[in-house]
Amino acid sequence: MTPTTPIPPETWASLRAHAERTAGRPLSALQADDPARGRDFALRVGSLHACFARQRYDRAAREALFALAAPLPAAFRRLFDGERVNASEGRPALHTALRSDLGQGAAARAARAEALATRARMAAIVAELEASGITDIVNIGIGGSDLGPRLAVQSLAEFDRGRFRTHFLFNADASGVQRLLPRLDPARTAVLLVSKSFGTQETLLNGQLLKDWMAGQGRLYAVTAAVDKAVAFGVPPGHVLPMWDWVGGRYSLWSAVGLCVALALGMDRFGQLLEGAADMDRHVLESPPENNLAVWHALTMAWNRDVLGLGTHAVLPYDERLDLLPDYLQQLVMESLGKTVRSDDSESPVPTVPVLWGATGTSSQHSFFQALHQGSDAVPADFIGVVTPAHGYPENHAAVLANLLAQAEALANGNDADAPQRRHPGGRPNTMLLLDALTPRSLGGLLALYEHSVYALSVLWGINAFDQWGVELGKTLASGLLPVLAGERAPDTVQDPVTRTLLAEILARQNLAR
Repeated sequence: MTPTTPIPPETWASLRAHAERTAGRPLSALQADDPARGRDFALRVGSLHACFARQRYDRAAREALFALAAPLPAAFRRLFDGERVNASEGRPALHTALRSDLGQGAAARAARAEALATRARMAAIVAELEASGITDIVNIGIGGSDLGPRLAVQSLAEFDRGRFRTHFLFNADASGVQRLLPRLDPARTAVLLVSKSFGTQETLLNGQLLKDWMAGQGRLYAVTAAVDKAVAFGVPPGHVLPMWDWVGGRYSLWSAVGLCVALALGMDRFGQLLEGAADMDRHVLESPPENNLAVWHALTMAWNRDVLGLGTHAVLPYDERLDLLPDYLQQLVMESLGKTVRSDDSESPVPTVPVLWGATGTSSQHSFFQALHQGSDAVPADFIGVVTPAHGYPENHAAVLANLLAQAEALANGNDADAPQRRHPGGRPNTMLLLDALTPRSLGGLLALYEHSVYALSVLWGINAFDQWGVELGKTLASGLLPVLAGERAPDTVQDPVTRTLLAEILARQNLAR
């Protein structure tokens, strides 16, 4: 693997000089001084229009920022070709091979062949279930085994064929199971267990509950890299679809992890979702940095985080169907980039991931937008709109679009009201992403855009976007606490004094409740 040299500290310092140069000019002035900014700071890729005109950089600063992009074309080629970009685990990250054939390396070609073979098996399972008496699909997973499929099914509900009712269980809390089971008939239910390791605690707990409840009725399927464990659990060998170590969970929607999406939408529309991602793959791989949407998006996030020092980032979709998008992107961005140690084991000299959060407009305007407009901290935002709705209520949609455009303008420009409490300072940078319509293809392209932006940021910061060691410590500690909660060990065997005290309180209250 060819290592990538992260951006040196002195380069970030030179960029901060550009920020200081423009610090006294409000965003409204940057726009007024450069009438072509709205056109020249924008880019269209297929059905997606992106506008960066309300970011706090001028043309000179943008040119200096894009100078950072020199290593990115080669880095994208390494990703697509199957080089071991996941250095800490010695693996490639070949999620692109699940949807496109742009990789030229042997590993990429082999991965592509496996992906196509698995897709054929998915199609056979979809056809088999369509011909059966099954009416309900329960997808059991967590993290990347849940968020991507759940987002796709919810966002593309207008494309659902109505053949199955689709349900999701994604938490160890059994409240979801308790609410769901009375609505199902075990003989007419298919359960999909999605776990790469087939050792995920939440998935196995819920899977066992559903398996016991079905009592040999219904159908049980698994998507996993641990076929033997799935079969030992009771899944018939022919009902196990593969996952691979070259696809991380948060990048796995495009694989058999998307089986529930294919069941809801049909294989053709699942294919369109993949085609949309492949369109973005081709754009990212073949476009020079200055015309590359993922590069521009990543550089803008780096500018806001490391040059302007803004520590959070909001994702604000103005379409109720995209309600889960902020949750999905929280995992993609923060699990991939939430690291301070670089791939060479050195500390990052600059901050890395911002805290990503958000919610759907217009409802969110009546909750946290007050802080966005007049709070102490500027919060960069991605506004996401859909030009053409799937419903026939034009007045409602006009109101949504008007609010989308107005909020982005107000955050950027503010106002100069005489009363201090009514003043909006403005200067709140934001990017506008407009989809022509929300379809399987456009959703695939949007999600792939964020994947590639995350990878570009990881290259700039010199960190590994494909491991997640920070997830493991809490899991390890939890496994050691389970015997105490089960009454098999005393609380005083726990080393941490606060945890020991809290366990004693929990156990005492549970004894009182018995």
